[in-house]
Amino acid sequence: MTFVNMSFIQVENVYKYFEDKCVSNNISLEIPEGEIFGLLGPNGAGKTTLIRMLATITTPDKGKISLNNEPLNSNHSSMIGYMPEERGLYKKMTVVDQLLFFAELKGYTRTQAKQEVKYWMNKLDIVSWADKKMEELSKGMAQKIQFISTILHKPKFLILDEPFSGFDPVNADMVKDLIISLKNEGTTILFSTHRMDNIEELCDQLAIVHNGEKILDGKINDIRQQFFNHEYIIEFTDNEMNAEDTKINGFNIIQTKLNSFNRKEITVKLNENQTPQELYRSVGNSASIIGFREKMPTIHQIFVNQVTSKN
Repeated sequence: MTFVNMSFIQVENVYKYFEDKCVSNNISLEIPEGEIFGLLGPNGAGKTTLIRMLATITTPDKGKISLNNEPLNSNHSSMIGYMPEERGLYKKMTVVDQLLFFAELKGYTRTQAKQEVKYWMNKLDIVSWADKKMEELSKGMAQKIQFISTILHKPKFLILDEPFSGFDPVNADMVKDLIISLKNEGTTILFSTHRMDNIEELCDQLAIVHNGEKILDGKINDIRQQFFNHEYIIEFTDNEMNAEDTKINGFNIIQTKLNSFNRKEITVKLNENQTPQELYRSVGNSASIIGFREKMPTIHQIFVNQVTSKN
C-alpha cells in the first residue's frame, strides 16, 4: 500500500501475536487527516487488538504504525483520545472529580482542567450532576462522562469504540453532532461499531477486518458503488397496480411491494445489455412513475456478504 502525505495515521504491514495465534495479520491502513474512519468486524475479528495498538497501549510484533509521519509511541498519548467499549470510570468518584482527574492525566494544570471541565459540562447539560458519584448515574449519563473525558484535552486523534452504547436517541444525536464538529475542526477519528447505520451516516472511509485480516477498505461511496448490483427501484402513483400491468417485458422484476407510503414499488435487475434509460422508457409508457432510483447496497449488506464469504 502506498501512503500519501495527507494521511494522519499509517498502519503498514502490522502483525500481532498472542502466543501462537496471529490476531493482526499483515494489516495496512491509511487514515486521512480530519476524516472519520470506520472500523468494522465481527466479534473476535481483531478490532480491539488493532485499536489498542493505535492507542499506544500495546505495540506491533512486526510492521509499523505512524502518526503524522512519526513512529507512533507513548509520547503521542497526549494527542490521542481513546473511548473503549469497556468503560473505565471510578464508581466512588464524583462526576467533576472524575473529569478533573482525567484532564490532569493528559497534562492540564488544575486551572486549565477546571476551565475545560466547566465548558464541557455546560455543553452537555450535566452541571447539575457535578457532585453525583459515578455509581449513581444511569448508563447513558455515565456514557456522557466517558465521552467528555475522552475529548476534553482536544486530541488530534480520537478513537471511539461503540460510543453510542446506552444513549437514547436525543443524546445519541447530540453526540453525533459533537463528533461531526470535532471532525470539522480537524480531528482525525477512528470509529468502531456494530451499528452499520452509524457508519454510513458518519464515516468517510471504512475497513472491515475478519480473522485478523483486512478484507475490504476504501471510501464509503466507492465501496457501495463497487458492490452495486444493477438493481433499480421504481415507485408508482397507483398502489393497486400489479407488476405485470407495467408491461416491462424483457426486464427481470425481482420484487414487488407496497412501500411505507402505501405506494407500489418494483425492483428490477438489469442485465449487462440493458440500460436504466431503456427501463424508464418501458415503464413510463404504461404507468405514472413518481420515483426511479438505484438500489445501492447498504454497508450492512456488504459487511454480511463479505464476512460470510470468508467463513
